[in-house]
Amino acid sequence: MDEELTGQAPDHEPVPADAADVVAERARAAIQPGRMPAMYLGHGAPPLVDDPLWVVQLEAWARALPRPTAILVVSAHWENAPLAIGATADAAPLTYDFFGFPERYYHAAYPSPGAPELAAKVRSLLAGTEQVADVPDRGLDHGAYVPLTVMYPGADIPVLQISMPSLDPQRLLRVGAALRPLRDEGVLIMGSGFLTHGLPFLRDFRYNATPPGWSAEFDHWAAAALNGGDVDALASFRGAPAVRYAHPTTEHYAPLFVALGAAEVPAPATTITGYWLGLAKRSVQVA
Repeated sequence: MDEELTGQAPDHEPVPADAADVVAERARAAIQPGRMPAMYLGHGAPPLVDDPLWVVQLEAWARALPRPTAILVVSAHWENAPLAIGATADAAPLTYDFFGFPERYYHAAYPSPGAPELAAKVRSLLAGTEQVADVPDRGLDHGAYVPLTVMYPGADIPVLQISMPSLDPQRLLRVGAALRPLRDEGVLIMGSGFLTHGLPFLRDFRYNATPPGWSAEFDHWAAAALNGGDVDALASFRGAPAVRYAHPTTEHYAPLFVALGAAEVPAPATTITGYWLGLAKRSVQVA
């Protein structure tokens, strides 16, 4: 789904003095020695890079982690069956898959190294689980490159994006489990979405808008399930509070299951909380 947010002047939250320390402490507590964590994060939209609090939080999260050997991204903005592997060339062009934003957002660059070796490993690991196709002209979309420009601004780590072959949680859990061995090779598996994404129901487009009731209700439900490691409840989300409004379509929720499938323990650590435009920023790290 393309993003379309109105261009009202944003009002930013203040940045607490301990904002970076809080995120870094949570992230460090959920690291297993010798193994790269996996994550699910809210990627916002192109204006994320202008939100000082969120930038501080994402920067701190990246600094708290071991340096990845490569980054494998599953974004809400690429559904393709069979599962597709995107561009592996160095500095592949980006995919500006959004509309209605100021012109400067269409000039963002993220010339990361290609990851052909990682692509080969993904094909091997998914053999017998998913049919795999190549889409060599498909560059990183904003669900991938927007958070990466903040977390790894040097664009010096190989990045590969793969598609979601389905929005079915069980299928995505299997994909994540198949990819789990990559974590032992230092690969950061990143599911990029948004824990609530009811854009049609937003009325206040300030960054610090009070979250609508449906956004807060779904966020609180998901927090309890995540903290309890209740993957079955998370996968059976159709009966969750306010889900009709929180996820009128589910592509922003679905990448969570790739990260959870890659987990060794069921309960992830929450690194970032709060809201952006009233949508839940809740992001988690799995050990």
